[in-house]
Amino acid sequence: MLDIEFAELSDPGRVRTRNEDYLGHVAPGSPSQARSHGWLFALADGVGGQRQGEVASRAAVQEALAGFRRAKEGALHKDVVTQLVQSANARVCEAEALSGGLGHGMASTIVVVALRFDRATIAHVGDSRCYLVRSGDAKPLTRDHTVVADQVRLGVISEKEAAESSQRNVLSRSLGMNLFVNIDVDEVTLLAGDVLLLCSDGLHGAVSAAEMAETTRRHRDLAAAARDLVDRANELDGSDNVSVQIIRVRSVERVGMYRGRPYKLR
Repeated sequence: MLDIEFAELSDPGRVRTRNEDYLGHVAPGSPSQARSHGWLFALADGVGGQRQGEVASRAAVQEALAGFRRAKEGALHKDVVTQLVQSANARVCEAEALSGGLGHGMASTIVVVALRFDRATIAHVGDSRCYLVRSGDAKPLTRDHTVVADQVRLGVISEKEAAESSQRNVLSRSLGMNLFVNIDVDEVTLLAGDVLLLCSDGLHGAVSAAEMAETTRRHRDLAAAARDLVDRANELDGSDNVSVQIIRVRSVERVGMYRGRPYKLR
């Protein structure tokens, strides 16, 4: 059976008085639920005026967590996470409508990771990220949905120009923009010792992937690693909210899939 440990932390930073990030998780209540449903981790970074960013991120994550709890037993995680993010998008759109226009373009990023057996399924919209830390290296499993990141992919500007651009935080895709959202979904096979790290741009905009990998390697206590990363982001920048979820894989259950159903590999 998949065995993990995790820690999560969210901090307003050193400049902002409010925290517009929100995170949460769903843990299986029994070994049978671990196989039928698995785990879910979700992190969102809200945007919008008059305290509406925090409303958007909270609504998105809470909708995703509630949807995962309701998911059909044994459902494919690729299908589940896609539906969760679409539902989160609808919930943010609804919250914007209920605000009577006070949301001023209420929106949110989201990244969700579903874990079961030996696989992680990642879905995201916006620039909150998920990294896989393996053998000392941190590799992003997501790609930023920002104007400058899109321009880099198209070859319009360089990565250096993107990093220095005043538009680097402008989202090209987010929850709440439209009734239906284009979602990136990916899946990775996990190994014992892997670490998954979800974070908002308050962390990855200040702390390098190499330092994230080193911090998770150095700390056996994941709560200490999360605190160290948040403190480091605040030390280097501190102008944004900072959120992180760190998941360390202790062991996995290797399975194959046949017609959408798992079977144990020897």
